[in-house]
This record gives sequence, C-alpha cells and structure tokens, in this order.
Amino acid sequence: MANRTIIREFILLGLTDNNQFEVGLFLLLSGIYLLTLIGNMLIIIITLLNAQLHSPMYFFLRHVAWVEIGYMSTIIPKALANIATGSKSISLVGCFIQFFLYFVLGTTEFLLVAAMSVDRYIAICNPLHYSTIMNGQICSLLVLSCWAGGLSLILVPSTVLFQMPFCGPNIINHFFCDSGPLIKLACVDTRLLELICFVTATLSLLGTLSVNIVSYVKIICTILHIPSATGRKKTFSTCASHITVVSIGYSSCIFMYIMPKGTSELDFGKILALLNTVVAPFLVPFIYCLRNREMQGALRAELRQWIGFCKKFR
Repeated sequence: MANRTIIREFILLGLTDNNQFEVGLFLLLSGIYLLTLIGNMLIIIITLLNAQLHSPMYFFLRHVAWVEIGYMSTIIPKALANIATGSKSISLVGCFIQFFLYFVLGTTEFLLVAAMSVDRYIAICNPLHYSTIMNGQICSLLVLSCWAGGLSLILVPSTVLFQMPFCGPNIINHFFCDSGPLIKLACVDTRLLELICFVTATLSLLGTLSVNIVSYVKIICTILHIPSATGRKKTFSTCASHITVVSIGYSSCIFMYIMPKGTSELDFGKILALLNTVVAPFLVPFIYCLRNREMQGALRAELRQWIGFCKKFR
C-alpha cells in the first residue's frame, strides 16, 4: 500500500478561481472566523465564571462552544492561508488530519446537541425530578460519551481511508478534504468505504436527529399545556435558539452525506459545506447569547465587575 501511494499532496480548488472575489471572500471569512472565536470563547468564560450559569444546559453549551472552535479551526485557517498565499496545496498527512478532525468534531457536536435536547426535555417536562436526574455525574458521563462516540464512529472509516493508495489525480474540487471528493481519488474499489461512510452518517445524523425530534415534540406538547401565555412564551424562547441551530446543521449535513450522489454532487454542494462549516458555528454564540436573557445578564455582570476592577488600579 505504501509503495503505491505516489501522491504526497492534494490541490484544493477552493470556493472560486476569481482573484477579485477571493479578496472579498478572504476578508469575509476572516471576520466571521474571528467573531466566531470571540463569541464561543465568551460562552466558555462566562459559563465558567458566573455561578448562576453552573447548570447542565450551560455545561453542555460550553462543550458545544469548544467543539465549534475546533471544528471551524480545522477548516478555515487552511482555507484562508491558501487564499492569502495563492497556494492551493495540502499535504497527504494534513489532508487526512483535516478529514479526521472535521468528522470527529462534527459527529461529537451532533451527539452533544442530542444530549442538550434531552436535558431540555427533562427540565421542561419533568421539572421536579430535573436536579436529581441531571446531576453533575450524569452530565459529565453524557459529555464523555459524546466525545467517545464521535471518535468511535469515525475511527473505522478513517482507518480504511488512510490505508488506501492514492496514485492518480490529486485535485480536490472543494475548499477542504471532505469525504466525497477525497474517496474519489483512491486508486482502489471504494464501494465498501462508501457504504461504511453512509452507515456512519446515517447513524450519527438520523440517530441523533430522531432524539431531537422526539424531545422537542414532547417539549412543545408540554408548552402548549402551560396555562400562562407568558410562561409559554418564556419556555418556548429557551428552546427556539436550540431548534434553529439544529435545523441548519442537520439540513446541510443530511443533504451532503445521506442524500443520493446525484443530488449531493450538485454545484451548490460547496455552498452547503460553507453553511455547515462557517455559518452554523458563527450563529451559535449569537443565538445563545443575544437571545438568552441569562447569558445577557451574566455578561453584563461580568463586564461591570471587570470595569470596577480596572478602576481600582487606575
């Protein structure tokens, strides 16, 4: 296998070959990436420092923020470097690492989102038993299971792919090492690997999506039975942001990795990938912070405390 692996690097064609458009794209992606890093770091810092946010929901959200930082950092810095330098190459090892981290972090995020939906279900539908069920030990075990599950699901297809020889064309019509374009370049029969990837995607996406759907159907039914209109509005607003993030992530990934090949390989496949790797992570801190009164209050409290601390040393 090693002797047949002639290719040592791949060429990523990127999002466009228009140089003028690439300048604007570079500025846009850089701004979104920076804002996403700042927003997710704020989530992590605030949920750690503010005692009022030491609840299971924000515990899961903090891990989602970590995943979003790693997930976006796996793709965007390399894409920005290629645009800035004009070099579109990525080494074979670098491509494999990008592939592995992208899918491990993406799968882990879907598992975490499913865990968050279960947490919201218990909090809204079984509030009297919430603190007993969702204790610190259970939350830590759930998060650990999500990370282990993400790694386990991607380990088999990654191992099979990394052992395949690449001795033909080395051009990837994408802006990162996605599974579909990369598998096409292997010099052997890839039907078994494609089947493994399809089963893995189905389990990770449709499996966690079913958990989300069941949880939120029950949550909505419970909300509709709340007698107070104010109570219904407050409870639903807590879940609306979660549903928004879930919808964007699942719709793009299902189209890219589960839909038939003839559909998923349309020209706007890159746009869907951009939606999944850039837009969805960018929305997470804004949706969870700007639409969440507890996060807003905690942020204002931390800012006041920081300003007061700075004034003492003037």
